[in-house]
Amino acid sequence: MDINIKIKDREGVIHDVVAPTDMAMNLMEVVRSYELAPEGTIGICGGMAMCASCQCYVTSNHELPEMSDDEDAMLAEAFDVEDNSRLGCQIQMTPELEGLEVELAPES
Repeated sequence: MDINIKIKDREGVIHDVVAPTDMAMNLMEVVRSYELAPEGTIGICGGMAMCASCQCYVTSNHELPEMSDDEDAMLAEAFDVEDNSRLGCQIQMTPELEGLEVELAPES
């Protein structure tokens, strides 16, 4: 099944996108597949929580999975971190995230 999510890009443009929940995709991969961030500016580490290039702000009231220690440590070192910051590569697309709204953090 597919879910509908809203992603605000780094230019402030809001994109309504459809994300599959049956392909084990994460938010960073969805952003990449829709080319919502220039190549080489998101998911640089390949989704290993080793960089913060896919940092985003979750602006909807969705219950997200707990942060891993790796994600927590990476965000502790990242720029422009807010209380609602998460790494897009760590947010798996699941049916529960229908209506998710996120904003891409500025490129550091």
